[in-house]
Amino acid sequence: MEDGHINKWTNLYNEQIKVRIDKKNKMAAAAQNPYKNGFTPNISATKMQELYGPKSKEELAEIKTTYQMAGRALMVRDFGKASFVKIFDGHDNFQLYVKQEHLSADDFAEYKLLDHGDIVYAEGTPFKTNKGELSLSATKFHILTKAIRPLPEKFHGLTDAELKYRMRYVDLITNDETRKTLKMRSEIVRYIRQFFYGHDYMEVETPMLHSIAGGAAARPFNTHHNALDMDLFMRIAPELHLKRLIVGGYPRVFEMNRCFRNEGLSIKHNPEFTTIEFYCAYATYEDLIKFTEELIGGIARDVLHSESIQYGDKNISLARPYKRITMRDAVSEKIGLTLSETKNKDLLIKKLLEKNEIDLKDIQNLSADKLLVKCFEEFVEHTLIQPTFITAYPTEISPLARRNEKDPTITDRFEFFMNGWEVANAFSELNDPADQLGRFAEQAIQKTLGDDEACDVDYDFIRALEYGMPPTAGEGIGIDRLVMLLTNSASIRDVIAFPLLKEEKLFAENESAPPAP
Repeated sequence: MEDGHINKWTNLYNEQIKVRIDKKNKMAAAAQNPYKNGFTPNISATKMQELYGPKSKEELAEIKTTYQMAGRALMVRDFGKASFVKIFDGHDNFQLYVKQEHLSADDFAEYKLLDHGDIVYAEGTPFKTNKGELSLSATKFHILTKAIRPLPEKFHGLTDAELKYRMRYVDLITNDETRKTLKMRSEIVRYIRQFFYGHDYMEVETPMLHSIAGGAAARPFNTHHNALDMDLFMRIAPELHLKRLIVGGYPRVFEMNRCFRNEGLSIKHNPEFTTIEFYCAYATYEDLIKFTEELIGGIARDVLHSESIQYGDKNISLARPYKRITMRDAVSEKIGLTLSETKNKDLLIKKLLEKNEIDLKDIQNLSADKLLVKCFEEFVEHTLIQPTFITAYPTEISPLARRNEKDPTITDRFEFFMNGWEVANAFSELNDPADQLGRFAEQAIQKTLGDDEACDVDYDFIRALEYGMPPTAGEGIGIDRLVMLLTNSASIRDVIAFPLLKEEKLFAENESAPPAP
């Protein structure tokens, strides 16, 4: 791409950009490629510190081994014929010492074209400065990648919240906290995956494109496949395909992957998000309560190295066991009604109307069970700060869960809460095909009445159940939300490398996109 096009594209005619482009052109004129390749470091900053950090200045003077290092120049202290360059190699910082008499004339001339933010390479031997800082005395120096745009000032980094998410690549360079958070996410995900392997689960992949929107109550994204001339949905959950695998004979399966829901944005919601769903044959939801406790407790022990976390001003204990309470008991305790009174529509409506923001027309046609759930959401959910399992969800709102054998109006289901947030949802699976078809039919009716989140009827899944699915329990855990809690992150955007944002207009109305290079 021509430099003139770069200037037009960025629309940044400030002096720093011009100076950097001029330096890049000087490198090219001197037959120094400003975008070199083939220079590979043979040691990391972390390893250098491990090997030579404990050694004295005198001991290092005896070291004659030459090392190759590379990284982004984050700070340059230039004293004319000598300078210190602090680089970051993706793991840690390290200091290079660049002195004119130690370099060839070409290498020193190239160094003089260095800017903050360039990717550099150096060869040399380790030593300690008079202040005791371990450094590499460079005998070769090259700029591998010339940075055209200047980085924000390192101390403050990107201060605009939206720019932090939109220009994550810059935020990662200048913000150690962002790097730590995303690294912790990786460690948590790795632990979870190994935990499932250790419990004899098989990892699988199921379709992202579905012909039927099912497996959860949510509004899907729609698309169309031209070759097959059929409408498709981005999956809202992998549940029904995973249960097909249970029917097929795999006793324990899990999938950690993306789901998509065409819903609003909030500090806890991103339209594209990561979940882990898993299914275990010959297990019940009570088995999964114990399993979930073991998983969360293991993350606390082996990844966080602490049985408590701080989220904002709240201290949350992850020490097991966690509280268990039925939804009806939780509502009864919070709103001051007896258990029998929580089945009375008029009493529940009266309690809800005491909250000024609730309008009678929005709730008067709800069933008693849906009013119970509404009361739970309004009065109870936000109070569940410590880890809590809420059980016995109404059958009416649980179309894929097994009915409780003693009380068919409720299901063998739980949701797991921390910090007032739902983190996991699980139940003993419904494997009676006739009952499942009836539940699907009720969902279809709700959809015709305007419920955009109601499930469609999946007749192939009914057919699969008719071949026989063993008694099974399944669960889904929101990875993004869990990582938010475990890293004390205020927004889901903080734990997703590239969250969804409004479209950015990069070009002025009278400009077009830059041509391909």
